[in-house]
Amino acid sequence: MRQRLERIFRAGVAAVAPDKALLRHVRREGDTLLVNGEVWPLPERGRVLVIGAGKGAAPLAQALEGVLGGRIGEGAVIVKYGHGMALDRIRLFEASHPVPDAAGQAATAELLALARQAGAEDLVICLFTGGASALTPAPVAGVTLKDMRTLTESLLACGASIGEINAFRKHLSAFGGGQLARAASPARVLCFLVSDVIGDDLGVIASGPTAPDASTFGDCLRLVERYGLTARLPEAALRVLREGAAGRLAETPKADDPLFDRVRNVLVAANGQALAAAAAEARALGFRVCVRPEPYAGEARDCAVRLLDEALALAGATTGAEPLCYLAGGECTVSLRGAGRGGRNQEMALAASLHLRECPAGERVTALFAGTDGTDGPTDAAGGFADAHVPDGMAEAAREALDNNDSYAALERAGALLRTGPTLTNVMDLAIMCVRSQTGSA
Repeated sequence: MRQRLERIFRAGVAAVAPDKALLRHVRREGDTLLVNGEVWPLPERGRVLVIGAGKGAAPLAQALEGVLGGRIGEGAVIVKYGHGMALDRIRLFEASHPVPDAAGQAATAELLALARQAGAEDLVICLFTGGASALTPAPVAGVTLKDMRTLTESLLACGASIGEINAFRKHLSAFGGGQLARAASPARVLCFLVSDVIGDDLGVIASGPTAPDASTFGDCLRLVERYGLTARLPEAALRVLREGAAGRLAETPKADDPLFDRVRNVLVAANGQALAAAAAEARALGFRVCVRPEPYAGEARDCAVRLLDEALALAGATTGAEPLCYLAGGECTVSLRGAGRGGRNQEMALAASLHLRECPAGERVTALFAGTDGTDGPTDAAGGFADAHVPDGMAEAAREALDNNDSYAALERAGALLRTGPTLTNVMDLAIMCVRSQTGSA
């Protein structure tokens, strides 16, 4: 059964490969780009500049080079360490993710410098995927990279969502929240994005470098209060947020800013496409398929239990010899309570195994929880498998591992980790739950 689940997962990931996704939306006819049928003339006297970042920015850049070739005047993209590939005309930088480092800061300065070179006759093409926010640190005056690291670590530890984390990044950095578009103005800006956020909000993907920002300094301060972070955040960061909320610092550009009249954002891949491809593969393997209509979110261990209960309820409400495959997409968070190692998908898998062990029909279920980027937390695993077969002698150790956020070690001992290596894409996570029929088929 695990092999079938992995096939379903890999089919979903393949459907959102950034290079193929870009080429589904863009083609060139002479000196014109056609973007979903919309005509974008290439500059007659100006240049084409390329700026990008994210775990999948390299294949996007490679695909764009294939389309534009020598029409690219200059370009630069930032990827996570180990996610690079050969490019001809676009420079490639590697940096740390999810915690920003000095390499990312230096590379982001190069991207901003390139954007500021752009004039009214130039076309700036941007390429962003999941991971771009952490890869493009550009701390504002008075805030250091160490401050940004501390901020990111504190927000991750308290279970803040990616949208909430990005609100801080936009207001403590010179890159996100429409500020890249501001730097490139008055050039035309065409941005292609692979979404790794619930709802595919253009202002949240990659912290919205070319999109209007709906968040404010005041929103960030309210989040500080909600999560009790006043004593944990760097004083310099708090000072900037307070100055901004008092109106003494310029806000990020909003939707009514005329600079966005010359900006177009195009979504080329998202979680829904991965789910559709995974569903098609599951049907080909003989499963009855049900796709959860809404993305899942919340605390990882709670999400796992909720999804499994939904799968079992669906299986119990239908008849037939075919096994059920229940598919869901989304992204959970983990509130750190211990000092172990793991990720949100591994935490879901471990919690799921313990839950299935207690369910009357749990022995009929096998599940896989995995990140489409191939990396779950600071580990070499994409996620993990879950079933009810946790021996009595290991159950207590598994519970202790869950309490210590040490899901990686527990799943490794059980041989239940999924390792795919970097997939060079990122459209959040997939949960694949298969329930065998009561007759035991599949």
